[in-house]
Amino acid sequence: MEQKDDSYYIEKVKAGQTNYFSYIVERYQDIVFSIAMKVLKNREDAEEMAQESFIKAYKSLHTFKGTAKFSTWMYRITYNNCISEVRKRKIHFTSTDDVQIADETEEMNLDGIPEENRAQAIKTAMEKLPEDEYTLILLYYFEEQSIEEISKVTKLSESNTKVKLYRARKKLYTILNELMKDELYSIL
Repeated sequence: MEQKDDSYYIEKVKAGQTNYFSYIVERYQDIVFSIAMKVLKNREDAEEMAQESFIKAYKSLHTFKGTAKFSTWMYRITYNNCISEVRKRKIHFTSTDDVQIADETEEMNLDGIPEENRAQAIKTAMEKLPEDEYTLILLYYFEEQSIEEISKVTKLSESNTKVKLYRARKKLYTILNELMKDELYSIL
């Protein structure tokens, strides 16, 4: 069966064919769980929050206007649910709204990492990032969300999203360098 775009399934669900929502769940379950897992740091809580996010999306689907991509809307629901849960537990995030940096686009150079080890090295390094930085890297590089879309998901200003993404890239690069040094020392 050919893969349809999100709007096809959304319209089917809105028209009462609720079984089509399973295609949406299947398409987004991995990334929704990944976001929840990184924020909540507990598999059971993340599974529960992912499920709650899909339930909330299903119940609120009639409010989805289509002005943003569905994925942005879904990630925002997930991220907001997770942040609300964290706040209930009295864990606070710090904001960098007042920080300004130049609008730079710096790409990570992973040429020094052998092709077969890149995915594992990146995964290991990303797991060492704080949840907010992990989410930014995940959305930007792996889900190919724009700065504007990420700012909608995280409720950060676009400039703050750029700042945090820049810092997350720097931190990820530093972690990758440390991992590669450790790997080199273990080989020698």
